[in-house]
Amino acid sequence: MVEARAPERATNKGPGRLLIAVYLLFAIAATSRAGLQIATKFDEAPVAYLLSALAAVIYIVAAVGLARAGHTGRRVALACCSVELVGVVAVGILSLADKELFPDETVWSQFGSGYGYIPLVLPILGLLWLWRTRNDPT
Repeated sequence: MVEARAPERATNKGPGRLLIAVYLLFAIAATSRAGLQIATKFDEAPVAYLLSALAAVIYIVAAVGLARAGHTGRRVALACCSVELVGVVAVGILSLADKELFPDETVWSQFGSGYGYIPLVLPILGLLWLWRTRNDPT
């Protein structure tokens, strides 16, 4: 006999909507910042500016994954939140350890201090939300 699994709870309902909105807000902020920096002073700190662009892409894709809800959206959001958390911790540590490595700040520099540490908290909240809305086997 095949055991029925409880349906996944949607990631785009309730608090998930707020999470998606924050991801979209950060997508706009990071895209704007990276676009301006890349267009006007790319030669000054290319790694920092490309990292900000990467953060922007991750925020966009995470928001789409959370908004889509289903199995694929959940997997995409899980991958994005995981990469984002590793990135913000790694860049945060490196930016504090060697200030010359990042001559200009990225979205993730100093654990996102320029954005009120929300870049550090956001992937944690995303992962917690994905865990909370996961399938609960019966």
